[in-house]
Amino acid sequence: MQRPTLKKNELYDTEIEDITNEGSGVARCNGMTVFIPDTAVGDKLRCRIVKVKSSYCYGIVDELYEQGESRIKPDCPVSRQCGGCCFRHISYDEECRIKDKFIRDSFERIGRLFPEYLPFMGCENTDNYRNKAQYPVAELNGRAVCGFYARRSHRVVEYHHCRLQPEIFLDILETIMAYVNIKKIPAYNEVTLQGLLRHIFIRRGEHSGEIMVCLVVTSLKKAEVFGDLPPLLVSQFKDIKTVVLNENPKNTNVILGTKLKPIYGSGEMTDVMCGNRIKLSPLSFYQVNTLQAERLYKAAETLAELDKDDVLLDLYCGAGTIGLSMAAKVKRLMGVEMIPQAIENAKQNALANGIDNAEFICADAKKAAAILYDKGVRPDVIIADPARKGCDREALEYMSKMSPKRIVMISCNHTTAARDCAILGELGYKTEKVMGVDMFPRTGHVETVCLLTHDPC
Repeated sequence: MQRPTLKKNELYDTEIEDITNEGSGVARCNGMTVFIPDTAVGDKLRCRIVKVKSSYCYGIVDELYEQGESRIKPDCPVSRQCGGCCFRHISYDEECRIKDKFIRDSFERIGRLFPEYLPFMGCENTDNYRNKAQYPVAELNGRAVCGFYARRSHRVVEYHHCRLQPEIFLDILETIMAYVNIKKIPAYNEVTLQGLLRHIFIRRGEHSGEIMVCLVVTSLKKAEVFGDLPPLLVSQFKDIKTVVLNENPKNTNVILGTKLKPIYGSGEMTDVMCGNRIKLSPLSFYQVNTLQAERLYKAAETLAELDKDDVLLDLYCGAGTIGLSMAAKVKRLMGVEMIPQAIENAKQNALANGIDNAEFICADAKKAAAILYDKGVRPDVIIADPARKGCDREALEYMSKMSPKRIVMISCNHTTAARDCAILGELGYKTEKVMGVDMFPRTGHVETVCLLTHDPC
C-alpha cells in the first residue's frame, strides 16, 4: 500500500486532535501526522505544509475557521518568537490536563508501567514564579542586547518583560545593559567566538528577597571593565547581596563555567526552603519555583513514609534542600552531589540550621552509591532527583542492591523517569504511584514524583 503524502506549500483543511510537549498541535491530513505550532485541541483550520518528512510533516496556520474551547489570547507579545512559553495560547486547566497526559503516556508507552496516578498538582501562581533567570547576550544593530533565544535557534529575541520572572529582574537588566553599552563591552558572538559577555544570570530568594547577579564572561582577566558595575547596582537595588563573575571560555551550550570570582559580596546568597535557611552559589542547583518546590518536597516526604529510625540517602542532592527538609524525620541523612560548591553549600546549610544528623559526599551518584554499598550502608529510603538525562544504570543497580524499603524519584523529565523506573522494575522495584507537579507553568516542562517499593517477587 502506498504511503499517503503531502506536498510542501499546499493547503489542507484539518482539526487539531492533540498537543505535543513543545506546544504544537497534532493533526491528520491525508493519513499523515502534521505538527502545527500555536494551535489548540479542537481548532479547525486550514494549514500550509512547510516541511515534509517520510512519516510526518510540519505545517503553519493559514486560516483558523473555528477555535477550540481551550484556546486563549496570548498575554505576551513575543510568545510566538520566544521558545519559552509554548502553552501561553491555551487555558491553564488545559495545560495541566495535557501535562498529566504526557506523564501517563511516557510511563505506559516507554516504561510499560501502569501505576496509580495521583491527582495532578497545578501551580497557584502562573506568573512571576521563577527565582532565577539566565539571559543570553548578543549584538544587534551595533549594540549589545539581551533577552531569550527564539524557538529552535540561538537567535536572541530582545525582550526583558518576561511574565515568568520577578519584575525587579527587568530593572536590574536595564541597568546592566545600559552600563554594557556605555562601556562598549562586546557581546559574545557564537559564530566568531569573539566577545566578552555571554549571559546575565540573576537569582532572587523567594522568602529572603536576597538577589545574586552573575555575569558569564569568556575571560576573567578581561572582565575588569565590570569593576564600576557593583556600586551602581547596589545603589539602586538594596537587595543585591553579591555580584559574581563566572568564566566560560568554551564553545558550548552550557551556560556556566566552573570558575567564579565575586566582585561584590561573598559570592553567595541565602533563601529559605521548607523552613531551612539555604546558602547558594551560582553553581548550586535550586528549584526555580520555590513555593511549588515546597509543595513538591512535602508530597515526596508523604510518599517516603519516613520513620525516626530511618537512614535517608539523598542522591543528586544539590545544596541539600530536599534531604534537609526531611532531616528531622529520620535518624540519619546522607547527601550525594558531584558539584563541590553545592556540597559545600549543603554542609553550611546543615550547620546553619542546627541539623547534626546529616553528612554530605562530593561524588558522582553512581560512584558514591558503589562506595556506600561496599561500606555496608543500607538506607531505608532513597530520594533521587537527577538531572534531565536521568540516572545511570549503574547508579540504579546500586540503589537496588542497597535494598531500601522505598525509593522516591523526582524528575523534571518524565521520559527518562519512565525509563529509569522500568529499569528499577527489572531490579526488583515496583512503581506504585506517580504524581505530576507543575513546577514550570506555561512552559513545556513538568515535574514527576514516583514512589517505588521493593517487590520481593
